[in-house]
Amino acid sequence: MTTLQYISQGESPQEHLQHIGEACEAGVRWVQLRLKDMDPATVLNTALKCREICDQYAAVMIVNDSVSIAKASQADGVHLGLEDMNPKEARTILGDNFIIGGTANTLQDCIKHKEDGVDYIGLGPFRHTNTKKKLSPVLGLEGYQKIISELNDDNTPIVAIGGVEQNDIGQILDTGVNGIAVSGMLTKQDDLEERIKNIKKLMAITES
Repeated sequence: MTTLQYISQGESPQEHLQHIGEACEAGVRWVQLRLKDMDPATVLNTALKCREICDQYAAVMIVNDSVSIAKASQADGVHLGLEDMNPKEARTILGDNFIIGGTANTLQDCIKHKEDGVDYIGLGPFRHTNTKKKLSPVLGLEGYQKIISELNDDNTPIVAIGGVEQNDIGQILDTGVNGIAVSGMLTKQDDLEERIKNIKKLMAITES
């Protein structure tokens, strides 16, 4: 299944929630709450409010990094970075019904995630992006093609992430990825509904 994922962005928890609400209203149905450098109480409080927004629009809610907050906020899943908890350990805590995603930058990362039983792999960055402080080496189209052909796995969805722009989507999907995760492309945009409609058309996503 091809997915369009929105990764939240904002200067404050309130801005994150505002942008999530706008994205959902405009047609996004998969949200990752990504709050960095904030205390756990603030993150949990924001996650609980994010859950309410996602419920309103029947959107999937993923929490970045924190297994405990994903569980406490009744999120649908968690996205784990390379330095976060091991997906196997997260699965033990969260159970089989939670979605567990993992960040990858290399073929070895992808193989390890497969072995650890993730539900999807966020592979990137596609190009340089300012939304992440410690950026792994940029992959580009050739990087995706090489990793996906060598991985040779139809069972674990690969989601492209990191600096993706609308004009890139067709070429990225041609490499064999199953989804696109975006942040800046859908944050503070005036033509959000039209933009999401066009992206879904490019990705051949049909409304259920």
